[in-house]
Amino acid sequence: MWKISILLAILVIAFFGSFLVGRFPLAPDMVVMILGAKLLGLPPAGTDIMETVVFDIRLPRILAALLVGSALAVAGAAYQNLFRNPLVSPSILGASWGAAFGAVLGMVFHLSWIWVESLAFIFGLLAVSCAIMISSWFGNKSTISLVLAGIVVSAFFQALVSVLKYMADPMNTLPEISFWLMGGLSKVTNQDVLLLFLPIMLPMAVLYFMRWQINVLSVGEEEARTLGINVRGTRLVILACATMLAAAATSIGGIIQWVGLLIPHIARMLFGANFAIVLPVSMLLGAAYLLIMDNLSRSLASVEIQVGILTALIGAPFFVFLLARSKRGLE
Repeated sequence: MWKISILLAILVIAFFGSFLVGRFPLAPDMVVMILGAKLLGLPPAGTDIMETVVFDIRLPRILAALLVGSALAVAGAAYQNLFRNPLVSPSILGASWGAAFGAVLGMVFHLSWIWVESLAFIFGLLAVSCAIMISSWFGNKSTISLVLAGIVVSAFFQALVSVLKYMADPMNTLPEISFWLMGGLSKVTNQDVLLLFLPIMLPMAVLYFMRWQINVLSVGEEEARTLGINVRGTRLVILACATMLAAAATSIGGIIQWVGLLIPHIARMLFGANFAIVLPVSMLLGAAYLLIMDNLSRSLASVEIQVGILTALIGAPFFVFLLARSKRGLE
């Protein structure tokens, strides 16, 4: 219980501390007054500029970091339990590159940003659907064939992204595509947060309600059938929920690597393999981790560093450290 309390404390501190990070300086007491006045329905406590910075610039970015981080972490935890492999990530079935193709397609045709995010979400779901269909066409229902189909779909959509980058305007559109593919939250608005709230929170709720079926599936399919679980139907629901989380997160934040791989691994090391505990812990850890990374991306240099770069630079060596510390190999 004390570990959960520490995680909650870190998340709360990171949440309020994030309002202080940025080019426009804000005192801690002023942030508290502005937020308190808004919550209590009192007259504005700061200037119009301060109100804009807090509620239109920093708040949506903070909420987006919480949503995207928790979505990627929970999706990774669900995939890892389903495939019984701690090295599986949310991009394993092509959701990330499918979403990337949708977003890049919208940018090439100069669509509004809401359409770019919508296309990213749709093509992320479509990519995983293609992987499932390819696996079914060959009559092989094993997770191995599904992973192989996901690798094929990822490679195909990655090639399509390269084609679109070749077609894009090199002066304006191509830099925008490159920055989006690096992963970042600089363009997030309050509308984005509202639109993605249900596509992220609803699959999380479904996965939590199915936590005991997921625990049984992680042991083996035969044991699950013995307990009366519809293995194929349960796997499809888990895949649909995890894919929706990954697609929604990618549509708003671009390709942000390592969160879905690293965070569930840490959660299992701290609390064990029980998915009923791993899911909420992954959600808290993922939210806090990406929020801290986003704060670093805004403050480390005079120009903003894309958060996807930081998660890769920090996540990869840290994951190697965790593997070395466990001394148990790739189980």
